[in-house]
Amino acid sequence: MTSDLALFRRRLLKNPRQVSAVAPSSQTLARAMTLGLGPQSGPVVEFGPGTGRFTAAILARGVPPENLTLFELDEEFVAHLRQKFPGVTVHQAPAQEAARLITQQVGVVISGLPLLSMPEPVRQGIVAAAFEILAPRGRYLQFTYGNRPPLPPELIAALGLTVSRGHKVWANLPPARVYRFRRGATDGPTTETGLSR
Repeated sequence: MTSDLALFRRRLLKNPRQVSAVAPSSQTLARAMTLGLGPQSGPVVEFGPGTGRFTAAILARGVPPENLTLFELDEEFVAHLRQKFPGVTVHQAPAQEAARLITQQVGVVISGLPLLSMPEPVRQGIVAAAFEILAPRGRYLQFTYGNRPPLPPELIAALGLTVSRGHKVWANLPPARVYRFRRGATDGPTTETGLSR
């Protein structure tokens, strides 16, 4: 089996716009993105798993393979994920197709997609799809390399979401920050601790 790094580099050279990262996500970021997951999390969906760094962390938290569904566009990544993670459902489809392909409510959606580099309609469609499949108290987790949430305030307000900001994960190239989105109103942004562990 091709190493994750070799596969990542090959796909980056072939399709830099779709991969849209200079290096695979670090294990530290993967732990931060999956903090709080476990066997009790119910169905979990991952958007843009790439080589599967977050996927492996999700499973390491105790989420059963049959409770995990991945959405990945790159055909070589899809073949790699299917071989590496037996029992996990892998769709070669855009995240916006999630509501059509997921028939049950899910507890968590984890996204490795580069939202800030996407056109606004695409970004909005991805987040809307996530909240279409999420249970009422479900969470949408997204990391970004920027200093602000990867969604503009007007979109957060339009979707009726609250956002919690985690610590910066410095052990990543480039450094990244995790954001957690939920339905509901709040007086202002909150900060969650412990996300960089």
